[in-house]
Amino acid sequence: MSDHAPRIGRRALLAGLAAAPLLGACGNDAPAAPRRPPRDETAPRTERMAYGGQPDQFGELTFPASRDLPRGAVIVVHGGFWRAGTDLTIMRPVVDALVAANFAVWNIEYRKVDAGGGWPSTFDDVAMAADHLATLRSTRLDLRRLVVLGHSAGGHLAGWLAMRAKLAPGDPGATPAVRPAGVVSLAGVLDLAGGMLLGDGAVADLVAATPGADPARFRATSPLEAVPLGVPSVCVHGTADEVVPLSQSEDFVAAATAAGDRSELVRVEGANHLQLIDVAHPGWAAALQAVERLSTPA
Repeated sequence: MSDHAPRIGRRALLAGLAAAPLLGACGNDAPAAPRRPPRDETAPRTERMAYGGQPDQFGELTFPASRDLPRGAVIVVHGGFWRAGTDLTIMRPVVDALVAANFAVWNIEYRKVDAGGGWPSTFDDVAMAADHLATLRSTRLDLRRLVVLGHSAGGHLAGWLAMRAKLAPGDPGATPAVRPAGVVSLAGVLDLAGGMLLGDGAVADLVAATPGADPARFRATSPLEAVPLGVPSVCVHGTADEVVPLSQSEDFVAAATAAGDRSELVRVEGANHLQLIDVAHPGWAAALQAVERLSTPA
């Protein structure tokens, strides 16, 4: 090095080293590091939770995006004649509609009759899923405003959740930790004995019995057998339903009302079985109105 070369101070040297990578990147047109997209704080948040140790013992809990308290909570139970092949994903549009209406929603899965379920496993699962809410201790879950909504076979299970307080000790689901303030059944199979011919023997597969062979089991599993439930109910049913006949809801409402329950039948003219969970159909509008009424204290 020449004795006449300019001397560089330590501070200037450090500044130059810090700037070098930036200058090189600009000169080589290197791509900038990708940035993580900003988190959407306005979107509802869903958390998958296990309520037991089996693969199908889980649910999806969704809260509205608002920091305000939800107007209530809803347990959603899917149908499918209690058989494998249908799962909770079919109810996600319904969940979205309920969350948009400012409800917290617990969309539950359970074991089906041909996949480890049936008597008593399916009933154990649904009871455990409902009672799991009591363990969460969330200030955003008001279980005093809890409504259970189920479609088809899920309508049956929703009605069964409402009758748990009447079960005998030792029955699956007895001594509930959570009791709903109301039930909305969408084309539900609420009379198991009267539904023995539905779904190619789906009821017999679920209960593993017939009414004549084991009447006690039907009393412990069929909502119609348990009235009065002591829980208000709304049964929404399409007049063009060819899967679960309208008479299932008509008979339940008549029996519940005669027994002293507050129960209402909402007929949706021309609606088929699946249109009740089509959130763009008037049948769903009737269901949402029922949830809103039942979640509001009298």
